[in-house]
Amino acid sequence: MTDSRGAMPTAASTIPESGQPSRRASIAALSAQKRRVALLSMSAAGAMTMFKLGAGLLSGSLGVISDAVHSGLDLVAAALTFFSVTVSDKPADEDHPYGHGKIENLSSFVEATLMGISCAWIVWEAAQRIFVHAVAVRHSLWPVAVLLVSIAVDYWRSRELRAVADKTGSPALATDAFHFASDMWATLAVLAGLGVNWIGSHYGIAWLRYADPVAAIVVSILILRMTLRLGHEAVAVLVDEVHAETRKQLIREVERVPGVLAVEQARLRRAGANHFADLTLALPRRFTFEHTGQVVQEATAAAQRVLPRADVVIHTVPQKTRTESIFDRVRAVAARNNVSVHELSIQSHQGRLRVELHVEIEENMRLRDAHEFVCVLEAEILHEVPEIDAVLTHIESEPATIEQPREVAIEESRIESALLAASRAYPEIVDVHAIAVTHTDEHIAVTCHCTLPDELPMHRVHEIMTTLEDRFKLECPEVYRVTIHPEPLTDNTR
Repeated sequence: MTDSRGAMPTAASTIPESGQPSRRASIAALSAQKRRVALLSMSAAGAMTMFKLGAGLLSGSLGVISDAVHSGLDLVAAALTFFSVTVSDKPADEDHPYGHGKIENLSSFVEATLMGISCAWIVWEAAQRIFVHAVAVRHSLWPVAVLLVSIAVDYWRSRELRAVADKTGSPALATDAFHFASDMWATLAVLAGLGVNWIGSHYGIAWLRYADPVAAIVVSILILRMTLRLGHEAVAVLVDEVHAETRKQLIREVERVPGVLAVEQARLRRAGANHFADLTLALPRRFTFEHTGQVVQEATAAAQRVLPRADVVIHTVPQKTRTESIFDRVRAVAARNNVSVHELSIQSHQGRLRVELHVEIEENMRLRDAHEFVCVLEAEILHEVPEIDAVLTHIESEPATIEQPREVAIEESRIESALLAASRAYPEIVDVHAIAVTHTDEHIAVTCHCTLPDELPMHRVHEIMTTLEDRFKLECPEVYRVTIHPEPLTDNTR
């Protein structure tokens, strides 16, 4: 299993150390901007609540009073927003491993609940004024002026909140922006009710006196509509509901990453402005650990293209593919047993397959233990690849100590000459250079670079290197190890 927050780094954790301070400063600046606009919104809500309440009591208009109650809820909502954006930006801790982002969604739910209660009160009071006892509205310019100022303030607040919400992704600020944009229409409904009520009293049209309570009901309907929407969104986040299309889009984007066979599981959740994605990816089992890590990083970047700034955790599971060759399946068994294999060959004789391979075993392991390990490995290969009839394993020791070489002065020239003479037997070899003869406590080792034509196929390159090594060791049997590095002619930097 590979974890993008553990062994495999997420995109965020690959940011150089020099970029961390600037990133933290950017996050701090956005947090400060969220708190500033939330504080301004709360101050404006407090001022408008007092002005509207005074105008409503002065005029006796239920529409204005209901709008004042609405502004009072705005004040509570703005206070909750200020509190939530302050707390939600705190980093994750031991008690809150996913951070504090859901406090914004919880505040939205509380705000929706308060708005629902106010709707019930306004509708009840309006029904009393329509069916039980009428209340005369005292007309003046003061309520009209207050409501017009309220519209201007709500317009300014909604724009400021929307701009910061778009920049930071804060659901609490986005809720407030929508809230205050809706307030403008509710206030216009109240103004219309006052206007119609004034016309009725001025021209003696009795039934128009119901315009004010009707306007109050219209306001409550607008509040209820917004309440249902805000409540649904808040509850959806609190119960980890995510739009199905978002999940499908993320899966499609991740499956486009080269090497990803399938997204076996995708879990998404929201907390405030943050998204969390937990993915399980099926990768070819022949992938090395390093290659798997690269695919994980690319998949993390793909997920963050769909959900910017998302915290992505990726688990990987090896999977057998239909395009695997017998060689791939044998190497997969070796990788599962944490051993390296080389010189892998498969021979076919009379319709039966035989595998030969070299396995590197820890040099300090006893022969009996090594033999038992290889027997288990061979049995797994026969089970994994039933087409194979027999397995022959050559056991080699894997060095566990670092050799300390020193230059060999004695016979160094003879060894180099013997290597050059052996290379002349192969017309494909352009030259042999960078020859180094070293001596450890027990062995002599020779390394060199061998230049070959660019278009020479690798099977021929391997054949030349192997036979050259054998020919050279016949001339210099005291040499324990020969390492030949083939390079193309165009890359010959000698």
